[in-house]
Formats: sequence, structure tokens, C-alpha cells
Amino acid sequence: MNLRKPSLALILALLASSFLAHAAKQPNIVFIFADDLGWSDTTLYGHTKLYKTPNIENLANRGLTFNRAYTASPLCSPTRSATLTGLSPARTGLTAPTCHLPKVILNASVPKAGNPSFPYLKTVSVTRMDTKHPTLSKSLKAAGYTTGHFGKWHLGPEPYSPLEHGFDVDIPHWPGPGPAGSFVAPWKFKNFDHDPGMPKQHIEDRMAKEAVKWMEKNKDRPFFLNYWMFSVHAPFDAKEQLINKYRKNIDPKDPQHSPTYAAMIESMDDAVGTLMAALNRLGIRENTIVIFTSDNGGNMYDKVDNTTPTSNAPLRGGKATMFEGGTRVPCVIEWPGITKAGARSNALIQSEDFYPTFLNALGLKAAPGQIFDGIDITPALRGKPLMRNAIFQYFPHSPPIVPDWLPPSVSVHRGDWKLIRLFHATKKGGHRYLLFDLKNDIGEKTNLASQKPKLVQELDGLIESFLKRTNAVVPAANPNFVPSKYRPELEGVPKKKKAKKKG
Repeated sequence: MNLRKPSLALILALLASSFLAHAAKQPNIVFIFADDLGWSDTTLYGHTKLYKTPNIENLANRGLTFNRAYTASPLCSPTRSATLTGLSPARTGLTAPTCHLPKVILNASVPKAGNPSFPYLKTVSVTRMDTKHPTLSKSLKAAGYTTGHFGKWHLGPEPYSPLEHGFDVDIPHWPGPGPAGSFVAPWKFKNFDHDPGMPKQHIEDRMAKEAVKWMEKNKDRPFFLNYWMFSVHAPFDAKEQLINKYRKNIDPKDPQHSPTYAAMIESMDDAVGTLMAALNRLGIRENTIVIFTSDNGGNMYDKVDNTTPTSNAPLRGGKATMFEGGTRVPCVIEWPGITKAGARSNALIQSEDFYPTFLNALGLKAAPGQIFDGIDITPALRGKPLMRNAIFQYFPHSPPIVPDWLPPSVSVHRGDWKLIRLFHATKKGGHRYLLFDLKNDIGEKTNLASQKPKLVQELDGLIESFLKRTNAVVPAANPNFVPSKYRPELEGVPKKKKAKKKG
């Protein structure tokens, strides 16, 4: 018998065929990240009368809704980085949304001295998501996925754009914190304008259209659609007909009473509907994982229609605060074969969990030496208990224009208890603490720190271990501090923005 050895070309062809066959079995992933959407900004949790989100509601009816989903930070860029890297902002040093600024900073630091009116020194944030970090997009691309990023980025321009972080496509390739100019065309994007004949096209309509075209092109291979919405970030504008629609339904006594913001939420929800309709039409919904969540709580400090954009009630605070209104967000996950339709979970999850969850559930390997600050939440997705000790948020900043602002801080959630450590926020330079029982005080009205000193000590021990584990660059005591100038009674009181001079 004459047995010929297979050629190298044949071997490579067989390996490629085997690889593609395995990849074809893998589910698609659609990750929808709303921007500045608060926990009370959808109909998922029963705390809005004004906003309408039927498409998000339909997604929840098919998937699992998390009641206690948290972001890594109360601001966007740190949460976005944490989602893609699986690393806490405490570890990466990316703790503020400054990635659109021209100065490149890749290592966090603390100044040597500061304003004598404050006992603490805030950290200086990293301003780019460093390409040294493995990302979810890089891992999926290496596993045979085609990857596309659509919408907001805010983690740095080139060479730190989506194209350098594992994405094949990036539309509209915009590094800014919000849409360029406005939501309604004409926009100010470079080389990206409204469709012909649609002079007042809404950016979310256009982005959903582009994403659908991309899914149509890639429907026969596994894809990762990273759809990061511009909605509902500032600037605050919307379709005129929708604003007029909601203006008729405004109740001034309802804390949510901006018709413009309500219109923005409807356009956001419409985009979700467009994506889901495309998955259904293409016949790939049953092999597609869909995640819908937000990067931080709702905006409570800007003004639109002579009011704040929204209210996060019954939660306290909002975007840029470490209270629940700043970090608890809506979250729905539809994972065919794993999640149960219409189910709800009280498990504690956070931004850093998505990357390790996908790797483990899809049978993909982490890079050599790769670490995660999140965990695999697949048990919770299956409706089982999630074994985790605690979650942490790190925000070493104190934006004074925000209602309920706090000194630089870090928090821990364990069960129903939440402890916030305020770095060096006393006249003697020591830390100060806020302790809340969220089961009985979801609005964080009663600080129990003085009543439960042992619990404070125990939870603060978890915080200290977390900071050491992540090698966090932490705020320091201010050597220039003058106690007589300290005004702790003004903590949480928003400082008025300076009016711009005319002429």
C-alpha cells in the first residue's frame, strides 16, 4: 500500500477548517452600553412614570434582569475601561473621564501639595486606556470573532482608539465624551455626516443603522458588536416631535420632568429595538448573547428645560457621586440556553465581571499571567447563588459641582451593607466613614458608622486589602492643609458654575 504524507497546505487547510467550524458554533455577542442612564431611567424597576422603554422591557422579558448591578465608577471612562479589561480603575489608574484631553498620562499620581482648604490630595488620573492591557475585544478576535465598535469610546484617540484595542471596525471613530455637536444633525464628526435627504437625522438612529449593516455582513460568522450609545449623555437635545409629545405629559411634581430627556430616552430605546429586530430578521437571535447596561448613574447636575436632566430617586445622588444613584445601574442579560426568560436576580455584579464571564462561559483561555478584578457570574445567570465576598468602587476625586458630592473615596458592598471610606476627610487628616444598610435604607439617609464600629472596621479591612491587591495610587493627606479653612458643612452642596462673561 502506498501511503502518501499529507502536504503542509492540506494540514493547514484542515486546521483552518476545524478552527472555523469551532468558531461558527460560538454565540454572537451584542453589548449595549447606555451613557449616563440611571437605575430609575427605565421601566425595569418601577420608578418612572414619564419615561417609556418598551424595547428594553421586551429584552427583560426574554432575559435576566439584575436588581443590583454596579459600575466600577460613578463616571464613564473608568467604567468603560473596567468592562473591557476586567480590571478595577484602582488597578489601571484610569479613574476620571479625561481621555479626550490632549495630555497623555499612563500612570496615576498624587501631587505633593494642594489647596489648604482641604485635608486631602486627590489623585491625578491616567488619561488613556493603555494598549498593554488585554481586552475582551482582543480575546474574542483571537478566538475567531469579527469585532465592531459603534458609538462612544472616550478611552483615548489613536493610538488608543478601538482599532488598537482589538476592534476591526470603529464608527464614527470619535474620541470625545459625547456626540460631536448634537444628537440631531448636522453633527461635527470628522468624515461622518447624516444620510442624504435626512438633514435632521438622530445620531442614535444612524448608529443603529450602521450596526445593523455590519451585522448583516457578518451574520454567518461569530461577531462581537460593541454598541456603546451616545444616549443619554449631554448635550441635551432630541427629536422635536418627541419633545412635544412628552411636554404634554409633564407633571411638575414628578422629580423626572424634562421632556427633552424623556425624548432622548425614547430614541435610545428605539435603537435597542432596531438592533433586536435585526437579530430576529437575520435568524440569529437564538445564538446571540445580548447585554444592556449603563456606565454610571443619571445626570443630576446639568440643566435642561429649567430642571435637572433626571432623578435617580429613590436612590441618593447621581453621576459622579459614590452614593447608589451614581453607581447602581440597569442591567439585562439575554443568554440563550443559560438565562431564564423574565427572571430577576439580586446577585451583586459589576463592570469587571463581564470579561471573565465571557472567557469562562465560551471556553476561552486568559492570556498568560492575566488577572481579573471581576469574577465569572455564570452561576447568577443560571439562577443560582453567586459566591462572592464583596464588590468595590474606587473614585479618588471630588467634583464640587455635583449634588451629594463627596471627598475622594472608595466603597465596598457586602450583602446589604455598604461602607464608604472618605480619604483623609477630617481636620486631623484621618479617614471618615459612611455606613448604610441598603436593605432598609436604599436612599442612604442614615449613616450607621458610629453605631456599628466593629462592622466599619471589618468592612474597612476589606477596602484596605482591595487597595493593596490592586496597587492603587490613593489620595494622600495634604501637608498644606489649614484646619480653620475647612468647611465640611459644604460637603455635598453643589458649587455654582461660573457664568461666562459676555463680549
